[in-house]
Amino acid sequence: MTKEEAKQKIRELSSLINDHNYRYYVLSDPKISDYDFDMMLEELINLENEYPEFSEADSPTQRIGGYITKDFVTVKHKYPMLSLGNTYSEKEIIDFDKRVKKTIGEDFFYICELKYDGVAIGLTYKNGLLHTAVTRGDGIQGDDVSANVKTIRTIPIKLMGDDYPDEFEIRGEIFIPLNAFEKINKERINNGETAFANPRNSASGSLKMQDSSLVAKRPLECCLYNIIGEHLSYDNHYDNLQKAKKWGFKISNYIAKCNGVEEIFEFINYWNNERKNLNFDIDGVVIKVNSYALQKKLGYTAKSPRWAIAYKFKAERAITELLSISYQVGRTGTITPVANLQAVQLAGTTVKRASLHNADIMQKLDIRIGDHVFVEKGGDIIPKIIAVDLNKRQADAMPEIFIDKCPECNSILSRKEGEVHHYCLNDSDCPPQIKGKLEHFISRKAMNIESLGEGKIEILYDHDMLRTVADLYNLGFEELFGLEKTHEATENKKEKKTSFREKTAKNILNGIEESKNVPFERVLFALGIRYVGETVAKKLAYHYKNINALQSITFEELVLVDEIGEKIAESIIQYFSDERNLHLIRRLQANGLQFELSSTSGLIIENKFNGSTFVVSGVFESLSRSEIKKLIEEYGGRNLSSISSKTNYLLAGANMGPSKLKKVKELGINIISENDFKEMIGLQ
Repeated sequence: MTKEEAKQKIRELSSLINDHNYRYYVLSDPKISDYDFDMMLEELINLENEYPEFSEADSPTQRIGGYITKDFVTVKHKYPMLSLGNTYSEKEIIDFDKRVKKTIGEDFFYICELKYDGVAIGLTYKNGLLHTAVTRGDGIQGDDVSANVKTIRTIPIKLMGDDYPDEFEIRGEIFIPLNAFEKINKERINNGETAFANPRNSASGSLKMQDSSLVAKRPLECCLYNIIGEHLSYDNHYDNLQKAKKWGFKISNYIAKCNGVEEIFEFINYWNNERKNLNFDIDGVVIKVNSYALQKKLGYTAKSPRWAIAYKFKAERAITELLSISYQVGRTGTITPVANLQAVQLAGTTVKRASLHNADIMQKLDIRIGDHVFVEKGGDIIPKIIAVDLNKRQADAMPEIFIDKCPECNSILSRKEGEVHHYCLNDSDCPPQIKGKLEHFISRKAMNIESLGEGKIEILYDHDMLRTVADLYNLGFEELFGLEKTHEATENKKEKKTSFREKTAKNILNGIEESKNVPFERVLFALGIRYVGETVAKKLAYHYKNINALQSITFEELVLVDEIGEKIAESIIQYFSDERNLHLIRRLQANGLQFELSSTSGLIIENKFNGSTFVVSGVFESLSRSEIKKLIEEYGGRNLSSISSKTNYLLAGANMGPSKLKKVKELGINIISENDFKEMIGLQ
């Protein structure tokens, strides 16, 4: 085959595969067998490997993945991804309709769509090619997951036709169909792996996997529901969605034009009954004004559009038998009671367990073994017991008494006055606490030792090689290489061994070595001090600069630090008063971890604000909220989460709520714009 023939063949195969892919995944109308499709794709892969110079950016071989993403780049949305106002009340839908009509009159109609329970995504196309795929994030900016999204076969890499805008964004929801989710979980259980909790979390986790070839193996789908751009084909939402179908997008067929609330309720009631027959999860219905001109007239609040609202279905409920109650121990010693249930189908998944939260909840429910209980999924995700069917209670059922000893180490439990949780205080010898602290320490937001994970930590713990986080820095290649864990045989699986091979051992040691460069604020968070999360750790690190200053501080001094309350202060004092913790820190210091703020962390570029306080609200043009807040700190200011008499400035963006403005004016607080702020720090 000549080069020209290869080039032509690659083009022909790409076009054919894209067409068959569209027919199979979007139209559900395949024209060839899976085998023929696979053979065609394999031929294209071989040709592109032999003639890489002819491989195009829109080649269907990108569906296979293979791109490795170590860190997902944060991208600012061109158009903020605002959330919708939610309601469970029909009355609030009527009130919404009245507010809309008061502003724009009677001559319009709504579009009703299903509210997919998946992961929101924004896809930007330039000249007919997928340019970027960005998660919602905080609505102002999200993560670029383009490499992973290109593996999803219901998302076109190259558009069909030629009448699309030069640039536009289309938004939708990525999800896993219920039948595919069930199949995945069966395979994981058969392989001795933990089953995924629910389709939504699985879809979200898949999008953030570092290896796109693994994402390609997940049965992700995407349904698109909103187009944004400056040169769209039509002046309304519905017609543009129908146009997008012709470009190759999977647009929901479950959509209706509605003239008033009666037709809206018909749509809602129909899908509230029929959702159980869908092959994907929905949690409600979205109602939108169709006309773009009328949408613009209605405008936005600080967080959501005034021209749309989401009606959420009430959680599905099932009744099942309580078989037993077990108790779990968290990394900080928190004891959580868990109800073990007779398996029951609920909202598309099989529920066998539900959290009972704490002793007070158990007492309030008056729950007893053998009771028949009503189970709901909170937000259609987390199962919870909401009541007991007392009519079915057995006459000899005894009240459940909360345990007084740790189920793992048999230590006496403690419960402080005013707190809802019981705790095991044996944090140095209680296995779940030790493993939990190790897993927290290596996690992404802490030390980010990505070559380790829950499974490897457990193997090292079982071989008595890890008892504290400091033990990680004493590990050597000879100890790790060849280390094995045997998984016992069960009815559904054979005996299996997991071993640390040469590459695994080297990767673990490299990851541990790299963690020595993690900055002080993240090391402080990694220590796992109760109530000291990311934000508190950062504030403490920036305030005290090093661990020596922090561990010698008094309770009275601590509570004076911004956002450090009595509960947090008490926990910090208690942590540093324990000689075991001080010994651990000395070991970590000896191994080269960062226990002092670097010269660049929390650096004040110029103290222009001299401690002035800011509340940042609304949507901004050239800077994201996180960028603005960082600049405030870099120029000596402080960020507050809410308006009070202590606020010096309100930095007001577009679509800020009127109630906030009213409060600011009442308190006489200075209101500044984005441009005013940039002038203050010399960015103009």
